[in-house]
Amino acid sequence: MNAVEIRNLTKNFGAKQALNGLNMTVPEGAIYGFIGENGSGKSTTEKIICGLLHQSGGEVRLFGKEQTDVDVRAKMGVLIEAPGCFAGLTVWNNLMLQAENLSLPKPQEKVRDVLKLVRMEGAAGNKYKNCSLGMKQRIGIAMALLGEPALLVLDEPINGLDADGLRIMREVLTDVAKRGCTVIVSSHILGELEKVATHYGIVRGGKMIREMTAEELENSCRSFVALQAKDMARANALLRAKYVRVEEDEKGYLRVYDQVSVESVVEYLYRYGVVVSEVGTDKIGLEEYYIDLMQGEK
Repeated sequence: MNAVEIRNLTKNFGAKQALNGLNMTVPEGAIYGFIGENGSGKSTTEKIICGLLHQSGGEVRLFGKEQTDVDVRAKMGVLIEAPGCFAGLTVWNNLMLQAENLSLPKPQEKVRDVLKLVRMEGAAGNKYKNCSLGMKQRIGIAMALLGEPALLVLDEPINGLDADGLRIMREVLTDVAKRGCTVIVSSHILGELEKVATHYGIVRGGKMIREMTAEELENSCRSFVALQAKDMARANALLRAKYVRVEEDEKGYLRVYDQVSVESVVEYLYRYGVVVSEVGTDKIGLEEYYIDLMQGEK
């Protein structure tokens, strides 16, 4: 069963069309990376899924039922924008208030469980206003998880986090999925998203232009030969004269994207007196794949 099925979704804000026939399929149990430029329709789609906005047209089904179904709505956890917490209350008290609002049995036990899940059990006594950005994001996720949702929708939860915060967030999302919860997470930090996502949806101009699994992404990412040479200028000129696509990356390596072997590239340069000092093969990642796809769309 699919956790989310969206067909021909449209949303208009006055004369502006934010979504233009968007289709989306999120398998149950997936960590679905939702990717797109600012203004592409990600947040609008997530808000419609969560019932925070009403679509202008199209159909949204959650776990095989209409999105308005009461039982389905009770299965959702949401963190869009900022958590609804009281700044002067402790983390524990904020979560206890939410547990009471949800009329959860054994609220203290539930709060302890989600605090442990988001690695915040040692900060339960901290006031919310004194928490770091990463802690606040995890508190928001903890609040969204209190009702043991089957679907968790997160809008940009890793933006602005430091390296340690990113690591913890990756662990949290992985652990949430292991509990059987489907996760939809949007982010601009594609390198981090690539480390946890099992599925991807790439949206542009209010339309879904590509959906794929992590395995399909791996198979679609182009491989390349990367090298450094004693005479980089000459190596660059020679490679560009022979191969279709040669680029210099941010680390100063020359990349040859043609389907060629390391040996053939090294031999070719050596024939013209250029000694290769370092060479290897690799594949482009999600970020480069996304950039290539966007350029192709343009």
